[in-house]
Amino acid sequence: MENQKKFGLFRYLVPGFLFQSVVIGGGYGTGNEIAQYFGIHGISAGIIGMIVTTLVWAVVAAATFEFCRVFKTYDYNSMSQKLLGPVGYLYEVCYIILMLIVLGVINATASSMIKDLTGWSGWIGVIILSLGIIYLILRGTETIEKVLSFWSYVLYAVYAVFMILCFVRFGPMISEAFGAGSAEYAKDVVDAAGETVPFAVGGLSIGSAIVDGFKYSFYNLGIVPAILYTVRECETRKQAVTCGLLAGIIGVVPAFLLLLAMGGALPEAVFRATHDSTAVSAIFEKLDMRWLYIIFEIVLFGTLIETGSGFIKAVDDRIEISAAKNNESTPKWVRPVVAIGLTLLGVAVSTFGLTGLIAKGYGTICWGFLFVYVVPMLTIGLVKIAKSGK
Repeated sequence: MENQKKFGLFRYLVPGFLFQSVVIGGGYGTGNEIAQYFGIHGISAGIIGMIVTTLVWAVVAAATFEFCRVFKTYDYNSMSQKLLGPVGYLYEVCYIILMLIVLGVINATASSMIKDLTGWSGWIGVIILSLGIIYLILRGTETIEKVLSFWSYVLYAVYAVFMILCFVRFGPMISEAFGAGSAEYAKDVVDAAGETVPFAVGGLSIGSAIVDGFKYSFYNLGIVPAILYTVRECETRKQAVTCGLLAGIIGVVPAFLLLLAMGGALPEAVFRATHDSTAVSAIFEKLDMRWLYIIFEIVLFGTLIETGSGFIKAVDDRIEISAAKNNESTPKWVRPVVAIGLTLLGVAVSTFGLTGLIAKGYGTICWGFLFVYVVPMLTIGLVKIAKSGK
């Protein structure tokens, strides 16, 4: 009874808020992931793909949180070892690869944002991002949970204003794009050289939209074990499963809103996302509201810091919990070394460029997470939960 009172609405929402924050900074805050995986199919077909993503996220997160509640595995290494046994290291390999790709994406994004907003060197954005990540990691779990949860409220407030303005300004264009269904939707766009070229979205099968929905969900699910520390207070199946289902829904809401807003700037938003720019820049140019663009970018920058912190925090937890299991204490120098070392590795990876990292890096690693996490959790994991009797 005492746990039921303590486990209020906020505790149910925290895993979803942290999952959302890490997912957004990992790519879709710029609109590029949404454009490349959903917008490319057109609005209506893209929504179908997004529904697939939501269902997969919710089901797998619910199963994972319940698995971790039953077996008390609150870091990704403990979870993968319990789930996969002697081949548990395969999950860690995929996680480290994903983490480096994401750290590269957020550094490339931070660099681009500062350059576009101020004209300053992109390295200033990278330095600010790195200092923010290191600060949160050194402050620890409680600070990270509070900051990420608060920033989610700020994010929703900004998205609400953004969406209202987009529907007021672009209502007819969004309706037109939505009405095109999965058929080809073509318009002239302006390329980097200032020349007008034809470009189209849609014209693909519904099946391909569904496949992209699955692919997008698979690699982002690699983030779930990075936030297992948020479900340590779950003591019942209802609490764990509800947290997982809500995480899937909360994680996709901003993406859904962004896809709809993108309807007012199609197909240019997708063109930019696939040509080393950002989809949101096309939307904001049409809105012509510099003040809102600045606020949006500031909120996104904060989310980038949250994303980097979430991924690196999982590695720090893995080291500390492994040491505790061996009745050893973790030296104080380990946390700053991990935070600084991984942050610098992310800076190095960012030199590959934002578009390439999202299209090639994410598109490849998704299959790894399908085979070493999603399928095992929904088969082996559920069987072990059932046999545990808890």
